[in-house]
Amino acid sequence: MKSAKNIFAPADAPLKTAILVLEDSNMLALAAAVDPMRAANRLAGRRLFDWRYITAEGPPARLTSGIDVPGEALSRLDRCDLLLVVAGFGIDRHDTPALRASLRRIAATGATVGGIDGGPWLLASAGLLDFRGATTHWEDLERLATRFPEVRVLQDRFHIDGPRMTCGGALPAIDMMLHLIRARHGAALSARVAGLFIHDSPADPARAQRRAGGDPRHSPLTQRASALMEQTLDAPLPIAAIAHRCGTSPRTLEAQFRARLNTTPQAHFLGLRLTEALRLVTDTDMTLMDVALATGFGAQSSFSRAFRAAHGQSARALRAARGQLGIAP
Repeated sequence: MKSAKNIFAPADAPLKTAILVLEDSNMLALAAAVDPMRAANRLAGRRLFDWRYITAEGPPARLTSGIDVPGEALSRLDRCDLLLVVAGFGIDRHDTPALRASLRRIAATGATVGGIDGGPWLLASAGLLDFRGATTHWEDLERLATRFPEVRVLQDRFHIDGPRMTCGGALPAIDMMLHLIRARHGAALSARVAGLFIHDSPADPARAQRRAGGDPRHSPLTQRASALMEQTLDAPLPIAAIAHRCGTSPRTLEAQFRARLNTTPQAHFLGLRLTEALRLVTDTDMTLMDVALATGFGAQSSFSRAFRAAHGQSARALRAARGQLGIAP
């Protein structure tokens, strides 16, 4: 196996990048990988990045948006500096012996290999993340850790471990590509690229992924408390413990939630748990008892009452209705 080239060192030569696009990928994830490179080339007035599109077997890959992305077959890719694997739904279908062998072959040439959204799962299955830190979309973090115990699974938005790059989704992929631009061509160019996209969130790779988008009504205190709640959905912390961890009193925390979000910490926490329960009911085949336990309900009866009150029908009825419509989890 050839030693990996450090693509994060300052360099003048264009970075030869191959983007493996798999069926049922997210168009935003693909754009997040490509457009920062395109913008860097435009602002620099020269080719800092070259890229080509690759598909699993040669035919175009259809994205979830219905757009087809043409590319050459992965088997025809001899070498590159960076291979980015963009995947979304249907990971088990894509995870074939041929794909795993091709990923290992490219890695053996010394290329850096990265995964976006569902891409890290395929890298892990190929053994490319063994004994390395890695992340993926928050929906799959626990499953990844269970399936691949050799991988040090992190909740980070993106993570770089030697010649491996992984990130949780489209917006973290922008952060990851901005990091790459900054490492190769300086902070000024990276900032200008970010400015083109009006992208001003802090590019901190270790910032934990959030299950819900940010609510502009949050204060710093309620945002910290909400993040703690998201991390303990299966074993809800008492509000007093959350307040203590946030360095405040339960009374102050409640006042902040009422003033900023017009609710109580208890109601907000319950809403987060029931939103996650809805996702698990509609997007997975977990048993309803397992859904109840994963969202902090010790008894299925209490879960059923809370779910019906929040979502207008029982979890069982909702799952049955989706099955009748042919909507797979």
